[in-house]
Amino acid sequence: MQIPYELVLGWRYTRAGRATRRNGFISFISGVSMLGIALGVAALIIVLSVMNGFQKEVRDRMLGVVSHIEIFGPGGGVLEDLQRTMTEARRHPQVVGAAPFVSAQALVARGEDMRGAIVRGIDPAHEHEVTDLAAGMRPVLERLVPGEFGVVLGAELARQLGVREGDPLTLIAPSGQVTPAGVVPRLKQMKVVGTFDSGHFEYDSGLVLLHQEDAQRIFRLEGPTGIRLKLRDLNQAREVAAELGRTLTGEFLIRDWTRQNRTWFAAVQVEKRMMFIILTLIVAVAAFNLVSTLVMTVTDKRADIAILRTLGASPSSIMGIFVVQGATVGVIGTLGGLLLGLGIAMNIDVIVPALEQALNASFLPKDIYLISKMPSDPRSDDIVPIALISLGLAFVATIYPSWRASRVNPAEALRYE
Repeated sequence: MQIPYELVLGWRYTRAGRATRRNGFISFISGVSMLGIALGVAALIIVLSVMNGFQKEVRDRMLGVVSHIEIFGPGGGVLEDLQRTMTEARRHPQVVGAAPFVSAQALVARGEDMRGAIVRGIDPAHEHEVTDLAAGMRPVLERLVPGEFGVVLGAELARQLGVREGDPLTLIAPSGQVTPAGVVPRLKQMKVVGTFDSGHFEYDSGLVLLHQEDAQRIFRLEGPTGIRLKLRDLNQAREVAAELGRTLTGEFLIRDWTRQNRTWFAAVQVEKRMMFIILTLIVAVAAFNLVSTLVMTVTDKRADIAILRTLGASPSSIMGIFVVQGATVGVIGTLGGLLLGLGIAMNIDVIVPALEQALNASFLPKDIYLISKMPSDPRSDDIVPIALISLGLAFVATIYPSWRASRVNPAEALRYE
């Protein structure tokens, strides 16, 4: 099979300048363009992979405490028929676990220190079915015995209040008793039976767990206020929530995990989109450096172009030669960027600690950031568009110089040769 001469000449022109001083500067600019494309592609892959890693890490830690779907009674009241609703919810093929709970807000106090908290009354026998956090701390949750009014606090909340396991704690319910002197809040003496560390500051500093029956007594409820569900595929939470809204008997408020932190996830998506646009400009600048490279190449090769034209080469063939030259630079730069970016993104858990040790610095201090280790999650749905955009920009950058080469007049080009 005979290789088209356009490919041969295009590849030869790409490699040419290294052998001659005349073309050395052109080859240098071509190499800089190739390096710029590679660095731009690598930067895009690394940054987006790290952002994906942060999002995945925060999501996983959040879902260690928050269930995939929560079903509430109308107006936040008690569920009318708990067992029927749980049975109907479990029938859905995506549901793998269900547990009742009581949700309310209260104040927790120790001496003069007082903090607002979300109080969650749980059933220790079923809580492990819906959250990973409960599955990992079942011995601690078993200490929540109904009637003993024990509580499990987030580690940060316990630190702020200065309490440890075995210390007393006062829980203040917002709805109190009406007396001639006004509304008096209800106070209940509790005992700290354990703490948990989910790795998510919001929950570690503001969540209190106690037995479901104790929560019902404190808040004067006749039963649980909701049901928590765990799914096989957490990404199907929104669709499953919509299906349950149509199939469950009765009126319910159904909320999936994506809606509980909708603002945060939306902010991450906007930031990721803006970073993609900004870093794509780096690739665009490097790609369009090919314009100057090819324009100078065309000027330097005018005599060669004229000779090819006199030998019968068509304008489209001349244009194809320089398209091949520019596309070769773009392909090599893109492949180099993919290898460099994926190499760093997949080994960032080794590279970053080595840099921190060499520089004696911490890039993610534990007291400032939620995550102390740099995560990374390279995804094909990010990498493939990056490669296609890089190749597309490199190809577009070759069109004008190649068209200009095809318009060279052989008589004018050979006049002074």
